[in-house]
Amino acid sequence: MNVNTAGRDTPRKAGIREWLGLAVLALPTLLLSIDVTVLNLAQPSLAADLDASSSEALWFIDVYGFIVAGFLVTMGNLGDRIGRRRLMMIGALGFAAASVLAAYSSTPEMLIFARALLGFFGATLMPATLALISNMFTDPRQRAQAIAVWAGCFASGVAIGPVVGGVLLEWFWWGSVFLIAVPVMLLLLVAAPLLLPEYRDPNPRRLDVLSVLFSLVAVIPVIWGIKRLAEDGVSWQPMAAVVVGFVFGALFVFRQRRLADPLLDIRLFSDRSFSAALVVLLIGVGVSGGAYLYLSQHLQLVEGKEPMYAGLWLLPSAVALMITAGSSPPLTKWVRPGYLVGAGLLMSALGYIPLMTLHPDSGMVPVVVAMSVIFGGLGPVFALGTDLVVGAAPPERAGSAAAMSETALELGLALGVSILGSVGASVFRGALVGSDPVSALPTGAAHDASETLAGALAVAGQSPPEIAQPLSNLAFDAFTDGFNVASIVCGVVVAVVAVASFRFLRDVRPAEAEGSSFEGVVDSAEQEPLHSERSADSSEEPAAVRNT
Repeated sequence: MNVNTAGRDTPRKAGIREWLGLAVLALPTLLLSIDVTVLNLAQPSLAADLDASSSEALWFIDVYGFIVAGFLVTMGNLGDRIGRRRLMMIGALGFAAASVLAAYSSTPEMLIFARALLGFFGATLMPATLALISNMFTDPRQRAQAIAVWAGCFASGVAIGPVVGGVLLEWFWWGSVFLIAVPVMLLLLVAAPLLLPEYRDPNPRRLDVLSVLFSLVAVIPVIWGIKRLAEDGVSWQPMAAVVVGFVFGALFVFRQRRLADPLLDIRLFSDRSFSAALVVLLIGVGVSGGAYLYLSQHLQLVEGKEPMYAGLWLLPSAVALMITAGSSPPLTKWVRPGYLVGAGLLMSALGYIPLMTLHPDSGMVPVVVAMSVIFGGLGPVFALGTDLVVGAAPPERAGSAAAMSETALELGLALGVSILGSVGASVFRGALVGSDPVSALPTGAAHDASETLAGALAVAGQSPPEIAQPLSNLAFDAFTDGFNVASIVCGVVVAVVAVASFRFLRDVRPAEAEGSSFEGVVDSAEQEPLHSERSADSSEEPAAVRNT
């Protein structure tokens, strides 16, 4: 039987099975992004029940993002070797088991370990979802629509995470925020073999284990060192950790330049537009993680809202983000994505102005309005971020670009929580340590009161009135001062990134406009050999795209 080569060049339209498969892929995407922020409202309960320090409480949240970011590129390569659907199913099973472990953690160390496991298995899911979408939707227009759904799910999950957490905490204990993953992952395990194709590269690139180790040792010590420097001031241990991280980062870059099949294509960074797009994605998204953490604690601890009602007060900002994220992709027909992202970031920067002068008696309205403006401005960044990075990269390197964009999303959110949270903790601790109400407390109580706002309020509740009221007032003021400082940092940084978007990304077109439409998620270099190896009289599907 002769094969019509013209028909083979025409992308096949996706049918009902592919769109149902997209719904299946949307579930883990939504869940994984929810997991980034779902602990924001649960953090005070976690810290109190597990007797966690301020540093441990921050690690509850940000260790997940660090591990996801550290393993994304590695797992993308592994999926090419063993099959992307298979890796996703392994990850779903592991994620469900780690969720149960996290839900029933009894110590801070146990929960941090469980969150790290969630990050590891989450890293198997994220690249597989985006890559499988590229396998299923070969028509560029349909693929663009499917990617828009994927990006919308990611943005929506980040936005509604605290809302979901607040509702669950109203009716259940804090472990319920982890257990919601179990039924979703079980559904994925059942539906994936029925609706999703398998993809396996017949000539996979070699996975360089040393590069994986270098990448992890480069990231974790630097983040730990930055957190410790922000919390405790300058000392040799965190400084040494930062230096070690930078040394291994340099070794990682050096090794990637020498490898024939690098884990990360460093050559992409020689393109100024690509580097700018990645920085915009990393920082533009990153600040939102820290801002949401502060807002969640402000609503509960300063305004005294129960978790469910705190979550409801967060709904306007979540809705604003989802509206702007959903409307951004269609606008790229008339406005280039760099301009849309720049305008959104300027809008977001303006939203931080009311938070720079916030005080404990400001009330709810200015906080909710400010956060709605901030997250409404971030919608284009979430929705167009991957398109922006892929569009800035050469078509032959789009696969590496897509992997880096996912890494930037996860790492940016984790960095925002870590760095901005540490800044606020430093301001809080500086105001409490040595103050009159704290000096009058026993040593153990003084330490607890100086660590977190939740700890200070708990100590105040057990202290005599002449100490309790001054301690509570001081703690409220110190926390709000930390929020003010973090907001100033966020506003300035976001404004600078907005200007960079206008300056460096004005010529970057959507990936679809170049005909790739995220085609790089499945490397074009992998696809061409498969087609060229097919004989003219063969009707068999290539092994790499065959449904199994």
